[in-house]
Amino acid sequence: MTFSSLFLGPRFARGAHGLLHCGTYKNQSVAVKISRILDGYNKNSDLADKVEKQFNREFTFLSRFHHPNVLKFVAAYKDPPVFCIITEYASGGSLGSYLNEIEYDHKFLPLKKVISMALDIARGMAYIHSQGIVHRDLKPDNILVTEEFHLKVADFGLACEEAQCKRLADGAGTYTWMAPEMLKRKKSYNRKIDVYGFGLILWELVAGTDPLEDMTPAQVAFAVLKKNLRPPVPEHCHPTMRALIEQCWSSKPKKRPEFWQIVQILEQFEAMC
Repeated sequence: MTFSSLFLGPRFARGAHGLLHCGTYKNQSVAVKISRILDGYNKNSDLADKVEKQFNREFTFLSRFHHPNVLKFVAAYKDPPVFCIITEYASGGSLGSYLNEIEYDHKFLPLKKVISMALDIARGMAYIHSQGIVHRDLKPDNILVTEEFHLKVADFGLACEEAQCKRLADGAGTYTWMAPEMLKRKKSYNRKIDVYGFGLILWELVAGTDPLEDMTPAQVAFAVLKKNLRPPVPEHCHPTMRALIEQCWSSKPKKRPEFWQIVQILEQFEAMC
């Protein structure tokens, strides 16, 4: 890419190692993710290695994905210590922010809307898994909302080829949405870790709040591993949705459905509503 074609607009979010700006690239609205190491760049440092690996993963996977429920790749630029990825701009922000607004207003989402949103995520993830990729950090903050209220899976900085996802060696994932087999650190895992995270997201869509929000990350990890803890499913949850949530967050990966099966279940459920 050439920076002469990029107009950088205001910042709208901050990540662990970079900033997110809205902008315009070749006359289209885009999001610009800039990762930059400011404090004395050393290509041999752990931080430099981590940032570059995340950039390489995200560029590699985003540039090969083509699906309406996966964030669209536009361009990339790499000149250490600066790493830049340009994608389509999702003006609705993250699903996490949207759910926080719902919680603040003390509202529950209508069942039809829950199903529609869940289908968007499941279709995107079914496609990602069909490409042999594991996301490893599926959570509301990594799902974006378009102006037309379509959901798109995003942020592939921690994703990996399933054949290479042998253990948690580089800090992947977020405890609240992390499957038990990931929390065990030394245990191998597969694509079903994403299904576990989806189960928690599905619970959030129904409950309208964060799962286990009154616990620290360390407490969540301990409770999930030692007590097999899950947040209580709300009484108003439809039995079909309850069953799907409980299947997805099963402690046994083999009992969790594949995403293509989840899509079928939700499509059948949607047709009944």
